[in-house]
Amino acid sequence: MNVRRFREKDLLGRVNDRNLFPKRTKELKSVVHSAPGWKLFGKVPPRENLQKTSKIIQQEYEARTGRTCKAPPQSSRRKSFALEPLSTTALILEDRPPNLPAKSVEEALRHRQEYDEMVAEAKKREIKEAHKRKRIMKERFKQEESIASAMVIWINEILPNWEVMRSTRRVRELWWQGLPPSVRGKVWSLAVGNELNITPELYEIFLSRAKERWKSFSESSSENDTEGLSVADREASLELIKLDISRTFPSLYIFQKGGPYHDVLHSILGAYTCYRPDVGYVQGMSFIAAVLILNLEEADAFIAFANLLNKPCQLAFFRVDHSMMLKYFATFEVFFEENLSKLFLHFKSYNLTPDIYLIDWIFTLYSKSLPLDLACRVWDVFCRDGEEFLFRTGLGILRLYEDILLQMDFIHIAQFLTKLPEDITSEKLFSCIAAIQMQNSTRKWTQVFASVAKDIKEGEKNTSPALKS
Repeated sequence: MNVRRFREKDLLGRVNDRNLFPKRTKELKSVVHSAPGWKLFGKVPPRENLQKTSKIIQQEYEARTGRTCKAPPQSSRRKSFALEPLSTTALILEDRPPNLPAKSVEEALRHRQEYDEMVAEAKKREIKEAHKRKRIMKERFKQEESIASAMVIWINEILPNWEVMRSTRRVRELWWQGLPPSVRGKVWSLAVGNELNITPELYEIFLSRAKERWKSFSESSSENDTEGLSVADREASLELIKLDISRTFPSLYIFQKGGPYHDVLHSILGAYTCYRPDVGYVQGMSFIAAVLILNLEEADAFIAFANLLNKPCQLAFFRVDHSMMLKYFATFEVFFEENLSKLFLHFKSYNLTPDIYLIDWIFTLYSKSLPLDLACRVWDVFCRDGEEFLFRTGLGILRLYEDILLQMDFIHIAQFLTKLPEDITSEKLFSCIAAIQMQNSTRKWTQVFASVAKDIKEGEKNTSPALKS
């Protein structure tokens, strides 16, 4: 027993002599602190815990889990600006961490070359974007100068001599380029005319009737039939007006409840339902009235609105005159086949008729389908050329997107034409519209329309898919 104890004591002495398990010393503490998170024996005293910084805590966590935390952004820049990469692109020039093999000379040279190429490419893009911005600014400045000079011509020369100059070649060419916003409303009013002889006083009368009707409907849901319309029909019409106003140019936030033009739009639409009870309110009218409000005073907007909706094409669509609408669709298809025969056959193969996309375009005069500034320019030429230009614009849109539409099936074509791309520009669209020839075998739009109407009346067979529907 004594011999065994002696051997254990001798073995322990040898181990201590070789320093395999040295006693904890101050040097050990310094080592532990130099690599925080590794604790050989026991707990770290509370005093040392209180002195830990966020950096030490992060290092301890990394040591325990083997994960590397993303370093938080430093509030101040490093002093060594020469070594700091300006972006992630410059990281390719940095040396590898000490625990990885160093770059060879060839690799370092290759990385320098790649970095120089990336920087050169970035500079090229920057120069290209700068030139693009400069070109856009130059075009905008040129356009503003053109509008300013055109405005002077319209105010000083054309408008004072409207009846004499409106049909001249010079005015028509100037008209095609777009009307200056300052004279747009005035020109629209003169071009649309006032065949109905509506006066501002007459508008006030029908507006008063509309307000009385709104008041009576809010007080009671029962009222005797007047002007040939039932109470239910008129209530539905008023509710539809409220609903449609909230959906009119929602991105502008000026026609919705609380907006500056909400009451004006509501008044014009309400007055019109009293003025034309045979037509009433139809979805899409709110967009037409809204565009007029943006360019005319309230009474003038109502006068233009009522006269515009009294045109044969608008009246046929808003009264849902099926036979007249078919005549317009059939006439449109004649020019569709004449100008875009390949796309026409593609649509025909899917039995895709014009009513699928034209109705929405015509109902709102493109104000819902196109960006507002582009829609206004369409309106400019529509006021000059009449209903023919509405269908010519439709053909221009089809021509603009012909290559895309030829690759689509029925569903995708219908979806695409229902919601056109928002990046459509006036230059591209009007270039396509100008390429559309509204002439078929020496016959113009009005002659083709009359011929189609005659064919329908006589009951002759027509190959148009719209007529077969």
